[in-house]
Parts: sequence; C-alpha cells; structure tokens
Amino acid sequence: GEPVVEGRALTVRTAIEETAPYLIGKDPRRVVHHWQAIYRHAFYRGGPILTSALSGIDQALWDIKGKALGVPVYELLGGPTRDRVRVYAHAGKPDLLKQKKALGFTAFKCGPFKMRPARFVETPTFVGKVAEAFAALREAAGPDCDIGIDFHGAISPALAKVLIKALEPHLPMFVEEPINCQDHGLMAEIARGTHLPIATGERVYTKWGFREVLEKKAAIILQPDLCHAGGITEARLIAGMAEAHYASIAPHNPLGPISLASGVQIAASIPNFLCQEQVTLGEGYLKAPFKVREGYLDLPTGPGLGIELDDAQMADKIDHEWKNREEYDADDGSVMDW
Repeated sequence: GEPVVEGRALTVRTAIEETAPYLIGKDPRRVVHHWQAIYRHAFYRGGPILTSALSGIDQALWDIKGKALGVPVYELLGGPTRDRVRVYAHAGKPDLLKQKKALGFTAFKCGPFKMRPARFVETPTFVGKVAEAFAALREAAGPDCDIGIDFHGAISPALAKVLIKALEPHLPMFVEEPINCQDHGLMAEIARGTHLPIATGERVYTKWGFREVLEKKAAIILQPDLCHAGGITEARLIAGMAEAHYASIAPHNPLGPISLASGVQIAASIPNFLCQEQVTLGEGYLKAPFKVREGYLDLPTGPGLGIELDDAQMADKIDHEWKNREEYDADDGSVMDW
C-alpha cells in the first residue's frame, strides 16, 4: 500500500503504527471488515491523516487477497469493465507536451500560467497570459488530444469565474479544483456558470465527503485519491454513488506506482471511469513498469495489484523529505495558496 500525506509522511507512519496492534494476527482477507473496524473504532474519524493511513492498509489487504487467490483485484470486484485504461501525463509547456505525446500519451494536465501567486482579483494582463499559455498547449497537442487544467484550489472564486471564461474557447478536458475544495456550495456556483466540466476530489475523504459534492452538484468529474480517500474499498463505493449522479471518475494520483496500480484496478472494475492521473509508470520502482500504448495502459494480469516492487532500485528512494511549498506575495509578504 501507499499510505502518505504529501509533506506529512512521518505523521501517517505513526498512524499506521498505532493501527498495527489491531491488524496483527488477524485474517488479512477480510478486507471490508477491517476497513469498517479501523474507521469506526476511531472515535475521531476521517481527515487526511487517518484516512490516508487506512487507504494504504486497504490497498495492501486487497493485494494480499488477490495474490492469495491468484487473480487481479479487478476480478474480485466483478471482472473487467474495459480492456485498457486511459492515463494522462503532466505537461505545463508545449515542448514537454510534445515529448509526452511522442511517448504515447493523448491526455494531459497543466496548471495555469503562473507569473506569481494569483491575487484575489487580477489584471487583464494576468488573465490574458493564462489564456495564451493554455492556447499554446492546445496548439501543441492538436484538437484530438485532451488537456485538463488544475487551479489547485489556489484561485479565488471571483478570479476563477474570469479565468474559466477566458479558457472556455480552448475547451479544456476539465477544470480541477477551480477554488478551494472546502466549500462545495461555492464550487457548485462555479459549475453552474460554465459549460466546462468541473473536477474535484483529491482533498475529499470517504463516501461521506463525496456525497456532499454530488448532492450539491459541485463537480461532474470526481477525483478520489486512492491514497487519501479510503483506498480501493471506498473508491468503489464512491464510483457507484457517482454513477447514480451521471458523474465520472478520474482518480487523482501525484504519487507513486502503487497508487497508480490501485487506480488501474478501480478503473478496470467500474463503468464510469474517465482517465487516470500518473506521474511515474514505475521506472526505478517496479520490476515491470507500466507501458503507455496509444494513450492507454493494458490491464495488468498479475495477481493482486499486478505489480512487484524492485527493492534494489528503490533503496535510494526511501526516507525522502518532500515538503510543501511556501508561497508569499512578492509585494507585501502575505501568505498565498500554492
């Protein structure tokens, strides 16, 4: 499993260690039972740390069960709903996009052009540069590729409306976290004001968090992160809820190949999958990395998550100290979102 909160790895590790006494000596194949026990026996439930710890445990339990039975996880979830899984790559500049396209990707994601952290309201110059930068990516990709744009929850509601209008002629695949994800009602207002699909979910946890997104119609593309939202068990339930609301699933994943492998298993077992984010196909981590072909990954046929970690190659990647960026306004020094 891949239980981590970006910038809080040691905190999550402590949560795993605190959960270990419950798991030791129990049958790992009772995956849903253990999910319920770990989640519900904690009086203070949910949140990024505890749910991320649970997510990683859940991934590992599904992997154990699949390997014990000799089948991929998607077979345990009802069998494959598709023959291959579409993935997208990060590409913020035209040259990089062309490189990724040459590698076989047909879908991409970028952030808005950033001359500096965005202020609450912005100048016509700032808005124009955001639109021009995305137009350049669209030209590099061509009309047959998809490009999503991620505001990263760092844009004010007032500015988000203006930027979305400027981007509409270029038809982004989706606008991700156009505003901070904590106010689904306000995000629903943004969604009603545009014909572009709104996406959110990387900082939403469990079925209960996504219920509010769906009920308020805040997004039509849900992006549960299988390392944060509750793992494979919970992502399957979130996908079912989304299907009932005619929403699609595009699992979030800025992390590693275990997260990718978990997302692929979910993609292969639900009807309303859209596209899977990835930042690594497993080179330097897996004995057999994933391979992109015409924008897709073939379904893994190995048991469990369908991957094997390469301990020798991973030796230099243990105990990294990734930290969140600190953004400040260049003119007055005030704290900014990143």
